[in-house]
Amino acid sequence: MRGFVLGIVIGILLFLGCMYLYFSWGFAPVATSASPMPLERKLARAAQHAYLDKLPHPTPLVPADEVNLIAGAKVYKEQCATCHGLPGEPKSAVAHGMFPAPPELFKGVGVTDDEPWETYWKVENGIRLTGMPGFKGQLTEKQIWQVTMLVKNADKITEPVKKELLAGNSTPMSMAMDDMGGTPAKEAKPTKENKTAKEAKPTKK
Repeated sequence: MRGFVLGIVIGILLFLGCMYLYFSWGFAPVATSASPMPLERKLARAAQHAYLDKLPHPTPLVPADEVNLIAGAKVYKEQCATCHGLPGEPKSAVAHGMFPAPPELFKGVGVTDDEPWETYWKVENGIRLTGMPGFKGQLTEKQIWQVTMLVKNADKITEPVKKELLAGNSTPMSMAMDDMGGTPAKEAKPTKENKTAKEAKPTKK
């Protein structure tokens, strides 16, 4: 029995030593484009669900009416759209470069199948090592609930809500990308009048 326990202890120490060498010798992937580590997704998902299951499940502070969904849309397009997208719009360069990839909340299921309390907690507290920030202290409790109800009902938003989401959909980043990728403007050809004025010599006083 003593030898069995000793074997378990040695096995654990060897495992921990190998894990330390794996990270300290630079074998672990660190780039967002790299392949995930073995069991990385599965363990991260299991840890998240186990933690969330222990939390209280508060009921939404606001109803999912059009007033609150429009208010949530205003917050969403300012704080969330860069990563999570907009209805009918392609993924941003930021979203393409993230690992894990942020869910597109207006495409497919998104998080409409999650309970509102779970989405509220994620918006308020963020999720470590995913790029998802916590907005506690940055948004009010009511604003977080409004965004929560918006994404909970993302598969059945009304036209006024969609219009608010897409209003002003021209961020400085998108405009800069257009400027970089677009063709440079051609120089205007001088008109006959301009050419004449340019060639005219100044008169002496």
